[in-house]
Amino acid sequence: MSKTDEIDDTSAPLIEHLAELRTRLIRAVIAFIVGIVLAFVVAEPILQFLLAPIEATLRELGDPSPTLQYTSPQEYLFTLFRISMVFGFALAFPVIGYQLWRFVAPGLYRSEKGAFLPFMIASPFMFLLGASFAQFVVTPLAMQFFLGFADVSSIFANLLSGAAGDVPADVAVVPETSDGVRITFFGKVNESLDITLKFIMAFGLCFQLPVLLTLMGKAGLVSAEGLGSVRKYAVVAILILAALVTPPDVVTQLILFTVVYGLYEISIFLVARVEKKREAQLRADGYYDDEQEFDDPLMAEFDEEESK
Repeated sequence: MSKTDEIDDTSAPLIEHLAELRTRLIRAVIAFIVGIVLAFVVAEPILQFLLAPIEATLRELGDPSPTLQYTSPQEYLFTLFRISMVFGFALAFPVIGYQLWRFVAPGLYRSEKGAFLPFMIASPFMFLLGASFAQFVVTPLAMQFFLGFADVSSIFANLLSGAAGDVPADVAVVPETSDGVRITFFGKVNESLDITLKFIMAFGLCFQLPVLLTLMGKAGLVSAEGLGSVRKYAVVAILILAALVTPPDVVTQLILFTVVYGLYEISIFLVARVEKKREAQLRADGYYDDEQEFDDPLMAEFDEEESK
């Protein structure tokens, strides 16, 4: 069977392809809007979940009532909208990915379909894995580093500690201080959320490294030998990346370096497996024949001349 026969039958002219693209885009946009609406309904619990590392850090540092603020009337609403867009896209991604697949699949060979589809499944899984790592490991370490420089006792705690015993409980007394200005953390909701989302996006993208390199290896753009030969440059690049996307904390940077370098080594292993499978397929198709190669008299004569 020729390769032409393997392609799905489609003779649609350009205008029909554009109409198909429009239909797929409309469905993807509708799915995105529905995802935004669904995410907005639970935006506040999502916000509490994302800010949980900050809350835990503040409580560990002695703040009995962690509080974040917003300084403009629309800031909190826009923060919820931002969460809705990010998580709405995550909810709609299966539909968006399916529409993308349905648009490009007719132009792929059957072998290419079998190769491309697993990556569409692995990519969101690896992003979710990286985002979870950022939320539960990296962000708590970063918050401990950042908030460890300031006195994070809340106003509520200061008032209770300085109130006199004979003052009624409903009367607030501001304690006097004589040891300089007290530095207290009054975090803004949008700025605190921004740090968390940056970590989630950074680690989610870093965890795409095995998917990207394996796909490039399947396309023949990179090889396991080539990736291994530039390993020392990859180490430097990963160190620079760790310094850019993490706080100036050696522990956090080492964690990111270890994880990303481990993903790089896993990528080399996966690319090597892809190469072995491709070579085995080529041998099965008759493109490689080791016995003929070694028994070729012309090659044997050439080797003898080279050895003289």
